[in-house]
Amino acid sequence: MDGSAIVYCEGAFATPIGKTANGLVRFTARYQVVGVIDSTKAGRDAGEVLDGKPNGIPIFSSFANAIEQLKVQPQFLVIGLAPDGGRLPESARQAVKQAIAAGLNADSGLHEFLSDDPEFAALAEQHQVKLRDVRRTPPRSQLHFFTGKIEQVKALKLAVLGTDSAIGKRTTAVKLNQALNAAGIKSELIGTGQTSWLQGVKYGLLLDSLVNDFVTGEIEHAVYEAWGNERPQVILLEGQGSIAHPAYPGGFELIAAGRVDGVILQHAPARKVYDGFDDYPMSPLEREIQILELLAQKPVIALTINHESMTESEVRSTIADYETRYGKPTTDVLLEGCDKLVSLIRSMLETKH
Repeated sequence: MDGSAIVYCEGAFATPIGKTANGLVRFTARYQVVGVIDSTKAGRDAGEVLDGKPNGIPIFSSFANAIEQLKVQPQFLVIGLAPDGGRLPESARQAVKQAIAAGLNADSGLHEFLSDDPEFAALAEQHQVKLRDVRRTPPRSQLHFFTGKIEQVKALKLAVLGTDSAIGKRTTAVKLNQALNAAGIKSELIGTGQTSWLQGVKYGLLLDSLVNDFVTGEIEHAVYEAWGNERPQVILLEGQGSIAHPAYPGGFELIAAGRVDGVILQHAPARKVYDGFDDYPMSPLEREIQILELLAQKPVIALTINHESMTESEVRSTIADYETRYGKPTTDVLLEGCDKLVSLIRSMLETKH
């Protein structure tokens, strides 16, 4: 663990744009999260706001308010926003400058790098703190090209994909990884985005920052390293975007390079348009399943639900409907847990061996 952290998420906590903060509040092995900054929800408990279950992480109205109320000064300010385009909002600059001046390191998963900003860089040097830009790509000399060595990996490989961006793929993957290990099935998660890095995933890549030629090689390398070092029974690959998304098409690279044995597909039944793109209706679930199964030549083995804008009774009704209509185990891991998925994967392992 790197240390304690305040997560900056002004105006966006518990929304898709705040998905990085949402993920860190739910789980991170990298930080002890001691507070969230969002003036629109100040005074409330972050767990209660996000999932209806208090977790002792307070929400503050500003950085100054957080420092004033916290008994121990945190070591990091983490940018918890994930806006379209990955740029730091102008309104966030003051909080970043205050944090650096107060002696906090600053971590960001945005495409716009804090360390490239002359004002932030000068302040960081003055106050002897670090600016970590998670999406900064390694030198090309350190990147990997696809070789085919993934065929040596004997673990069950499953991609957790979705029908949209910011739909809960990572949350489902994290919860399932935890549940499998708790059930005695050794599992490793391959993170593919900035939030997974911030959550402390051991194996992964920053997929959307890579030069295209190296994407498949980096996926293969991460899976191969996880297999070689850990010998897990299951390897889960976190999805990015969705296969038919107009702005964030994703999923095929994981299927192609990951040589997956199956797909778990996350869907938000109440979502009608792609996240952030109101003029683009979402592709029907049936079409997404057909495309993925055609590309992978492997089945979509289960469906998982994002329950945004749905009542609990609507979720349970939808789960029953999907299981009847599609013949696939369906669950909402935040409401029902991962028991169905763990049972399914256990049976797949027994068949595989």
